[in-house]
Amino acid sequence: MDRVKKIINYWCKDTEGKTCLGRGITAAVLDTGISPHPDLKGRIRGFQDLVHHRRDLYDDSGHGTHVAGILLGDGRMSGGILSGVAPEAAVVALKVLDEKGDGSVENILAGLRWVRENRRRYGIRIVNLSVGAKADLDAGKEQEFLRGVEQLWDEGLVVIVSAGNQGPARGTVAVPGTSRKVITVGALKTNERIQDISGRGPTKDCVVKPDLLAPGYQILSCRNQFGRRTGYYTVKSGTSMAAPMAAGAAALYLSKYPGATNAEVKLRMMETCRRIKERDGSRAGRALDVAHFLNG
Repeated sequence: MDRVKKIINYWCKDTEGKTCLGRGITAAVLDTGISPHPDLKGRIRGFQDLVHHRRDLYDDSGHGTHVAGILLGDGRMSGGILSGVAPEAAVVALKVLDEKGDGSVENILAGLRWVRENRRRYGIRIVNLSVGAKADLDAGKEQEFLRGVEQLWDEGLVVIVSAGNQGPARGTVAVPGTSRKVITVGALKTNERIQDISGRGPTKDCVVKPDLLAPGYQILSCRNQFGRRTGYYTVKSGTSMAAPMAAGAAALYLSKYPGATNAEVKLRMMETCRRIKERDGSRAGRALDVAHFLNG
């Protein structure tokens, strides 16, 4: 994560001084579940399994644990080197996807409803959805999906979603990243070029998406089946890894400015991004810049 943090300009007076690391902020992660990884110890505030209805913490895929580690792992099993973006934030994990990373719109909508009904109980301020519907999604379900995430946004939550891995052609941002309201995140490679699979806009309603870009290529984060023999970390790539970078940055911002609204977070995050270019010199988009996001 150290090389990744350089790309997002992570180090500043707030993060180096450890005065702004996400303390007091809870994020809901809707994914494949979460394992009781040491890097997340003491900060998993709740777990809800909408797939198999188990009560114990588990992640039969590894995707959700990896995402949570990027967002808020404290890196203790690496001596702090592989800490996430907001290592003092807390998480509520909802399992809405199966062991293959697949899931029904119905299960995801149930997860969104659960967050809406329980957000005050758990103090949820941020929702991370590293989930994207396939291109052939039924139009009715697409609208339901969009309504679901936008209801959370309308209630004041910072909703951050991945752009999907169906790129690089135009118009390939996955639902619900096509929503005008939520923060949609595409993936950068470590050389600061857009990852080839990252979904790109505009949407069919001519909305410019994604809203910003963050590293998503070969990201080292928490492993679900961890131990001395298997190791505690693993590598994954995709826009799923980019979204929690932005969610972690939002947690930092809200811990520093707890009264900020979701609209203020989005506007500030986009305004302070670095402009990046494609190889041919054309404008590629905005890249997350944590130091400027926190300090202007």
